[in-house]
Amino acid sequence: MSFDEEWAALVAKASAQDSNRMRLNNADPGGGGGTSDLTVVQDELGAIGHEAFELFGRLRKDGDTARESSGTAASVLRTNNFTLGGELGTTVGMWESQLKTLLQSCAHISNHLDYSANSYTKEDKRIEAQMRHRNGAAMAVSEIEKFYK
Repeated sequence: MSFDEEWAALVAKASAQDSNRMRLNNADPGGGGGTSDLTVVQDELGAIGHEAFELFGRLRKDGDTARESSGTAASVLRTNNFTLGGELGTTVGMWESQLKTLLQSCAHISNHLDYSANSYTKEDKRIEAQMRHRNGAAMAVSEIEKFYK
């Protein structure tokens, strides 16, 4: 059986089981769903960013408490020719690596959400300024509608 035949059989099988589970190179030809799909709530972004920032602080403090004692234990065990010493050292190294990754993730989330909240606010203000007349009065809906044609 060639690859194409096997692939066609797998696609047919997946389609028979559930047509919504597998879509290859296909998009719904219809227009948009008619509802907005991006909603930004500044308070929610801020709360999530704050939680990530607090988690970062707790992880940095609490996640590093056992490093020194575990590293010392690994060194002593290795010195006394216990194979567990090497394994404990590997575990300590892996823990440090995973902790750093998690700390970077928390920092990234916190910073990104702070940036996103500020960026959306600035963009909203810029759009609002563009949708006003020179005298500051809001544009009528009929004028705004011209932008969509």
